Amino acid sequence: MRIDIITVLPELLESPFGASIMKRAVEKGLVEVHMHNLRDYTDKSYNQVDDYQFGGGAGMVLMIEPIDKCISQLKSERDYDEVIYMTPDGETLNQRMANGLSLLNNVIILCGHYKGVDQRVRDAFITREISIGDYVLSGGELGAAILCDAVIRLIPGVLNNETSALTDTFQDDLLAPPVYTRPSEYKGMKVPDILLSGNFPKIEKWREDQAQKRTEKLRPDLLK
Repeated sequence: MRIDIITVLPELLESPFGASIMKRAVEKGLVEVHMHNLRDYTDKSYNQVDDYQFGGGAGMVLMIEPIDKCISQLKSERDYDEVIYMTPDGETLNQRMANGLSLLNNVIILCGHYKGVDQRVRDAFITREISIGDYVLSGGELGAAILCDAVIRLIPGVLNNETSALTDTFQDDLLAPPVYTRPSEYKGMKVPDILLSGNFPKIEKWREDQAQKRTEKLRPDLLK
């Protein structure tokens, strides 16, 4: 999988991709992640990529020209399955969406900034708009990092135990059951006996029941 991220602040993305699972995925050659500084695609003085809104109003807007140049150059080199714009008014990211995106080959992610992008960018180039929640960040970079983390960990070979991702919260529209590790008793608090029994069919049934009960209690909306 190849992910191209267009941003005005590539340095914000150095840390998320420089450690842990995403770093290992890149090192294993399971995913390519390329950062593109939008300022490299402008002819304006001082590397300007934003301007005032037509009609007045507070906040600067990313201009269409440098975005067009960047996306057009990338598209001339390969085909892309999706061109994603990170924006608070996009569809909210969920596990099902991440599952689908993990099956794609080439994806562009455009990070919004300031007041957003010229609407003509969204009309002409964007195939999907994604939000990570009903709140506003200073830019789309952190949202892009979250999206990439959710997607990349699902690519076969990224996790040491590939079944781990299949039992995550939300994979079956249920919350994950409680988990325990050693010691089996700590300050009077004991691990449920069933988990120590070695009876794996009964353990699996217990986990299914616990997942159902936890979802009913904490996120009943998922069961609708």
